[in-house]
Amino acid sequence: MSNMKATEMRAKSADELKDMVMSLRQEQMTLRFQKSSQQLENTAKLRATRREIARAKTLIAESNKGTAAPKKAAAPKATPAAKAAKTNTATKAPAAKKAAKAKAE
Repeated sequence: MSNMKATEMRAKSADELKDMVMSLRQEQMTLRFQKSSQQLENTAKLRATRREIARAKTLIAESNKGTAAPKKAAAPKATPAAKAAKTNTATKAPAAKKAAKAKAE
């Protein structure tokens, strides 16, 4: 099998992807036999096949889960005031903390 991009793979149905995984696994087995008998000239094919299998299995899992491509959410940034409040309470001495707490009550 040739290298197929994820966008091309997304166009396929889950059954087509499963068939693709099965054929890729057979190809991987053939490549492993060739490698063990010193007949495999391009060992990078093993790596490419393994990654295509992983890519197809990921897309199958995504379709089962009902999600498209997972997106990373950006962590909320702390405001400068929140940062200052954190650093002020962390640097105070224990006696000063007690005094501030008693004053607040």
